[in-house]
Amino acid sequence: MDKSQKEIKKWYNKQEWLNGLKLVPHKSVNIDEFARQYAARKAWWDKAFAYLKETDLTNLKPGKYPIDGDNVFATVTEGPTKELDSTKWEAHRIYQDIHYVIKGREKIGITPVSSATVIQEYDNSKDIAFYSSKGKFYESDPAKFFIAFPGDAHRPGVKTEGYDTIKKIVIKIRKSN
Repeated sequence: MDKSQKEIKKWYNKQEWLNGLKLVPHKSVNIDEFARQYAARKAWWDKAFAYLKETDLTNLKPGKYPIDGDNVFATVTEGPTKELDSTKWEAHRIYQDIHYVIKGREKIGITPVSSATVIQEYDNSKDIAFYSSKGKFYESDPAKFFIAFPGDAHRPGVKTEGYDTIKKIVIKIRKSN
């Protein structure tokens, strides 16, 4: 690890960028990409983390919530998780996602887009493409959050044993080029 990577890791591990938010980023987060995106769009990331910290998420109704216009917004969903075969790998080009389970548990898969095969071409109007791939799955719960960058295919909303429903927020942050 070169000096700059050590500095990035030290900065990331201090978690000052969370501005007091008491959640843990999952170990799957690409630290180098996060550091790059955070440095390029610090104000937007700060607004996203402040929203998670300052909003009463348990009483937030399902829907879309603007945080900073089209640059940062949140989508809250509540409902059943899905069987693995009812979900698809997805990735975005314009936005990066913070996935946080408010109530319940789900499995979320993460894998590099570069190792995935496109099964549905990118739709610019919806900022999404779908893929087939293998990848690692992790359990998501109210103690931690995940970040999916445009280089990450992700497969959220997968049912985990003992939890049939979840309440979840996904915050979309426009990416830096």
